Amino acid sequence: MSKAIYITTIESDSGKSLVSLGLLRIMLTKSSKVGYFRPIVNEIEGSKFDNHTNTAINYFNLDLDYNDCYAYKQNEVVELLSEGKVDDVIHNVIKKYKKLEAKYDYVIVEGTDFSGEVGFTELDVNLMIAKNLGIPALIVGSGNGKKKKDFINTMQLTYKSFINKEVDVIGIIANKIEVDEISYIQKELQKNFPKNLQIDIIPKIDFLSYPTVKEVLQALNGRVLFGEQFLDNAIENYSTGAMQLRNYLTRIKKNALVITPGDRADIILGALQANASSNYPKIAGIILTGTIIPEESIIKLIEGVQSTVPIISVDGGTFEVTNKIGAVKSKIYSTHNKKILLSLDTFDKYVNVKGLTNKLTRYKSDKLTPGMFQYNLLQKARAHKKHIVLPEGNDERVIKAAARLQLLNIVDLTLLGDKKAIQLKCDQIGLQIDLDKIGILNPEDSIHNNDFANTLFEARKHKGMTETTARDLVHDVSYYGTLMIMKDFADGMVSGAAHTTMHTIKPALQLIKTKPGVTVVSSVFFMCLSDRVSVMGDCAVNPNPNAEQLAEIAISSALSAEAFGIEAKVAMLSYSSGSSGKGEEVEKVRKATKIVRNLQPKLKIEGPIQYDAAVDTSVAKTKMPDSKVAGQASVLIFPDLNTGNNTYKAIQRETGALAIGPMLQGLNKPVNDLSRGCTVDDIFNTVLLTAIQAHQG
Repeated sequence: MSKAIYITTIESDSGKSLVSLGLLRIMLTKSSKVGYFRPIVNEIEGSKFDNHTNTAINYFNLDLDYNDCYAYKQNEVVELLSEGKVDDVIHNVIKKYKKLEAKYDYVIVEGTDFSGEVGFTELDVNLMIAKNLGIPALIVGSGNGKKKKDFINTMQLTYKSFINKEVDVIGIIANKIEVDEISYIQKELQKNFPKNLQIDIIPKIDFLSYPTVKEVLQALNGRVLFGEQFLDNAIENYSTGAMQLRNYLTRIKKNALVITPGDRADIILGALQANASSNYPKIAGIILTGTIIPEESIIKLIEGVQSTVPIISVDGGTFEVTNKIGAVKSKIYSTHNKKILLSLDTFDKYVNVKGLTNKLTRYKSDKLTPGMFQYNLLQKARAHKKHIVLPEGNDERVIKAAARLQLLNIVDLTLLGDKKAIQLKCDQIGLQIDLDKIGILNPEDSIHNNDFANTLFEARKHKGMTETTARDLVHDVSYYGTLMIMKDFADGMVSGAAHTTMHTIKPALQLIKTKPGVTVVSSVFFMCLSDRVSVMGDCAVNPNPNAEQLAEIAISSALSAEAFGIEAKVAMLSYSSGSSGKGEEVEKVRKATKIVRNLQPKLKIEGPIQYDAAVDTSVAKTKMPDSKVAGQASVLIFPDLNTGNNTYKAIQRETGALAIGPMLQGLNKPVNDLSRGCTVDDIFNTVLLTAIQAHQG
């Protein structure tokens, strides 16, 4: 089995970084030990890092040292090749690669990025490296700006060059193809290439080809005057503001970059006003040329304008600057989450991931790695699009998670809160989000309030609730969100970023209630450790369950594990293992285990058992050698909330494990509670869990 794949192209700006990111994520679903290697990097002047490598390491949080990820900088290898020191180059590339190969289960190797320097082409260099590393290649070609026949011929010549050099090619990816040419390209490639070769077509995605204001800033070595938080604005067009304002306004296009001398206050203020006006398109930014800073009175005027437009001062004349901006190529960098997420989504949509995975991996693993688990969450949620309500619509973390979910189009969302306040928060943090594509309801003045109040009153009047209390409670975001689920306006709810657990789940217990046969609502965390995913319960809801409740928690947790692709091997944790220990708490666990065995005789369960014996095979062989669960437990049930909550937090903090949850189990419809210290990733993942629960029913 090959432990690596070589992603190659014969030209710059082919879009192979999109492919590299997609492949990295694929392999991270198979193993947590995935390496990334670029034999030759191209460090931008003034930067200490190669953009591709920095993005791969930081976005996927790879356990890699930057210096181990490359063999040469571009200028170094060009000099060595010019001097005829090919063997030295090959030797060092192999040495650096083998170091990674020995440490990681799989290595993604991304080829060179330069063309035509001192007689060397990307084809020459990539062929040389791929052949000497002895790994198969995946060829990426760009159809951007090419005639259809010329593109087909180029791909054929590239493929034959690799085959003639005895480099195996497992697939080709035609990237940046115009939509109306896809059918022709697909047919011609299938006709001209071997049938066992995987062929994928990725259409041209306009947004990915748009440079950002940040990239222009770096290319021009400019200085930010205003709007630094909006540097990720994408540039679809650019135009020079040299004419009178009344004429220039008619030429402003959507997401345009305005280029004008720094003393043209009329163009600057006019462009800002056009951006704020509903009669003109939004602009991406303003570039002020000639190193001219507007006068103090103009600066003061700009400072008082609420704007999403970055303004940058640069050196050089307007004509010179415009030409430089025209040469800026879009790149995917580590801080531009929107481009990365869209790249991964594009890869998922248009590449036969299953087929490519089969080619890349000739083995099967029974382990569910954290990467695979998270990837599966996203795919399962996407497969059955559900409607999730987020009551805390004014929370910055919630809004950021909503923006990511909207971009990937995984779920339908409703935010609770005031739309103007939410938009203002988005502007303050520089978040690009189309709130018109997200449902926003304000419980303070919602059209549903009377209906919701009547529903709440009818559901709770037997408990003494009055109509007045019901009318008051529907203004509470937790009650409002829960009533949305009850009335089938939403499929699930995620809250708790700014509210207590009780505030979040109390309305659900009162209105949605538990599933038939369930008496205990409990919770689990999916703990993504370095090499496995463990289900831990109950770590958030029940302070001190009795034996019967503990048994029910164990059964619910085992069902949750199986529902999310984890084989349930249940460990009922205690301070002793087997029959040796005595005491009230041990007896409770022993009794709960017996109850589970009677109710679910086919379920693999062990208890009481200590944590180390449950997860460590060497300890298990000593303490419980005949157990089918010891040493390999996937579901860990704690005897009480104190133990469970402290243990999961200790593991999370000390190992850096990702804790997804808590996920509530036992309710008729899913309502999930967040920690008030949650991150954007926590919210994102919990929404995915909730959507999947909603589908499973």
